[in-house]
Amino acid sequence: MEPLARTRMSIWEGGSLWVVDALPNTRPAPRSTGWHAHHAIQVTLGLGGWFQLDTASRSLRGPAVAVAADASHSFQAEGLVAILFIEPESRAGRAVARNLFGRDELAALPDDLSADFRARAAAAWEDPGQQGDPFEDLGRALIHRLAGDGPADHPDPRVDRMLAFAADHIEGPISLADVVADSGLSASRLSHLFVQHTGLPFRTYLLWLRLTRAVETIAAGGGLTEAAHEAGFADSAHFSRTFRRMFGVAPAQLRMA
Repeated sequence: MEPLARTRMSIWEGGSLWVVDALPNTRPAPRSTGWHAHHAIQVTLGLGGWFQLDTASRSLRGPAVAVAADASHSFQAEGLVAILFIEPESRAGRAVARNLFGRDELAALPDDLSADFRARAAAAWEDPGQQGDPFEDLGRALIHRLAGDGPADHPDPRVDRMLAFAADHIEGPISLADVVADSGLSASRLSHLFVQHTGLPFRTYLLWLRLTRAVETIAAGGGLTEAAHEAGFADSAHFSRTFRRMFGVAPAQLRMA
């Protein structure tokens, strides 16, 4: 399978930063993902390359563009770009969503919010021998900047417990029945509450959580089979199909740099 990009990933609780060097296309058309949607706020920043994000109703080019969680979109790019994924259920994620998005699923970021970040991320890519994890530091700092100092919404405590339970048991089978007893609600009411606060059915959220766990394994140098096993997927094919559906490309098309 033809590689699309060289990639470095840094992943932490509540977010991840992918710095991607999108390879030039051998065909006349620019490289583009398929249409896809994932359960994360996506903030894309040009680090010297160019990119374009499209939804069904709008298109925006860089230097810095955000896409709301669960919004269907496609992505074209060439050269070096950074993609910051923010978990929308985190406290910071809720604040970021409130600050960036109104009725539109796409938002251009003011240059003063991202200019220094773009320069520092490009420098970190060129100098991989830096101490610590500069990409995590930069990603956390940008999330803090985008969230601002205002109050963030808090989900229902029962939804918080569901999220925590899923994260603690993601390597094995999980169902809604596993969390019903602790909630004091019926299965149907708890299911409705989860959708109300997250925008996703519990089963769909579990799939997203498994995907992020598998990506974490790949970022640490693991292969597709290991990543699928660690995250509770049936096999690497199931993981690859899910990855393509949520990110628009196959995981085998990304090369860790």
